[in-house]
Amino acid sequence: MEVEIWSDIACPWCYVGKRRFEAALADFEHRDDVHITWRSFELDPSAPAEREGERAARLAEKYGMTIERAREMERQMTETAAGEGLDFHLDIQRSGTTFDGHRLVHLAAEHGLQDAMKERLLRAYFTEGELMSDYETLIRLGAEVGIDPDETRQMLASDRYSEAVREDERTAGQFGISAVPTFVIDRAIGASGAHPPHELLQLLNEGWARRTPAPVIAGGEACGPDGC
Repeated sequence: MEVEIWSDIACPWCYVGKRRFEAALADFEHRDDVHITWRSFELDPSAPAEREGERAARLAEKYGMTIERAREMERQMTETAAGEGLDFHLDIQRSGTTFDGHRLVHLAAEHGLQDAMKERLLRAYFTEGELMSDYETLIRLGAEVGIDPDETRQMLASDRYSEAVREDERTAGQFGISAVPTFVIDRAIGASGAHPPHELLQLLNEGWARRTPAPVIAGGEACGPDGC
């Protein structure tokens, strides 16, 4: 069963959703038959290399709220993440384009390291305050999961996987995906949002039921390849 997950490295709910999906998958009877692909989605495709100023101040301006309210939202998000075993430090988060980070996830997929790379980038962004547009940072993080630094450096210096990222985003548009994380099973059913594990488990079970052929009871009179 194919599960595609559209998400952004800069999306806190995507990290929470990853943990909740992993919990659901652990309880899924057919988990060994599930293949997961991480798909690219940029919340802000026009983001600069790095934004200036405090995150809470930008949040307040964007949504027309007070900085105090924005900081309270950050505290709530941090508490929610902690409930999933995640250690968020939004006060040191460095915001900017995630495009090259998505390219690195595609490179990692070629080495069977896609999930490990996605996890490492999310932790770097939300826990360690790393900048996803910094090439040396991406090279180092790639090396930590097993990607040769020279290969990452060459990829970043080219346009390799740029089209792959854009294709993921075009596909998201065709599916009507406008928010992440979004989980899609066999391109037949899906769910948007960091749902609780039991709801994501229901999605997995429904996806499995849809792909399993209906049982056929044999024994009656019939014609087959060998005649009637």
